[in-house]
Amino acid sequence: MTVRATLKTQLTAWRHDLHRHPEFGFEEHRTAAFVAQTLRGFGLDVIEGVGGTGVVGSLRRGTSNRAIALRADMDALRIAENTGRAYASQTPGTMHACGHDGHTAMLLGAAQVLAAEGGFDGTIRFLFQPAEEWGQGAAAMLRDDVMARAPFDEVFGLHNMPGLPLGHVETCPGPIMSAEDIFEITLTGKGGHASRPHSGREVMLPACTLVLDLQSIVARRVNPADIAVVSVTELITDGTRNALPGTARILGDARSFRSEVSSLIETEMRRLTAGLALAHDLAFDLRYSREFVPLINDPDLAAAVTTAARPISAHVNGHAPAITASEDFARFLDHVPGCFAFIGNGETSPLLHAPDYDFNDDALLHGMDLHIAIARARLPETTA
Repeated sequence: MTVRATLKTQLTAWRHDLHRHPEFGFEEHRTAAFVAQTLRGFGLDVIEGVGGTGVVGSLRRGTSNRAIALRADMDALRIAENTGRAYASQTPGTMHACGHDGHTAMLLGAAQVLAAEGGFDGTIRFLFQPAEEWGQGAAAMLRDDVMARAPFDEVFGLHNMPGLPLGHVETCPGPIMSAEDIFEITLTGKGGHASRPHSGREVMLPACTLVLDLQSIVARRVNPADIAVVSVTELITDGTRNALPGTARILGDARSFRSEVSSLIETEMRRLTAGLALAHDLAFDLRYSREFVPLINDPDLAAAVTTAARPISAHVNGHAPAITASEDFARFLDHVPGCFAFIGNGETSPLLHAPDYDFNDDALLHGMDLHIAIARARLPETTA
């Protein structure tokens, strides 16, 4: 068996084990222990418990004082798996539906190769982050002084992308992923019997009206040159088939790439809700929180990743369009420059966050190779 085939077998075994034992954000105790033990087996210095369940491995070669970070996420989602795989989740209601098992395995593979072969001058920090899915893990690691305990000058991250062919890489300079804001609107009136709507102040009709009105924010208030999305994802009431509800909750999220657009969306949402509540004699409460910030790639580092990827990738697109999904990798970019890129999970791959999704094992070596190529490109060995 060739070295590459042996590596593929090892990475696949790691991923399948992680897939069988998914853990939700800040609950990644088994995963973190496995990562820490594996990194120590390669000879890395390891810090555990960073930001709760985060792990940082450090590998130094040569004499340079420069340091970079390579980041993977470890958490799973509250989704019941229906892939039918032999290695399917053994935790009911939880699965790796976003490929973080693959991200963890391919970064472990990169650590193994770089520890064994070197080929760089400086320090590599391998960041294994908890709780990416709900946007808290990177912030938790930063609050726990990861930048002081394991400092680095640049940071890089990869994510698999369903629909993108295997071996392909996409990134871009500047904005690549959007912010995500969460909102919850509660309308409160007076419910009553469905046969006597005039005797109460029911909320179903106003709530449905507001769901439609919220779409006017992007359509009529946001500059068409800006990208924005407002999505209502839940409408919950306390009514029954023959009783009009007295309370309604409208929940959803908003996506944008600029803080000014985020502020505009919140302002308009409050204006529309207040006006509708006044018109229907209702009380209201609106909670609006900013969960993810926009992910803005450093232009020079995006170009560097594009260059590093070309010798090992079937196709590299360094000017990919931005997408309105969100990633808390962006929190690291408030502190150091960095770049986030996508690797192909296959053209027929089910979508992320779907119960039939699975990371493509054939992408493992490609992701590992890209991590290695980035590390060696950013920390090049010098010759006397």
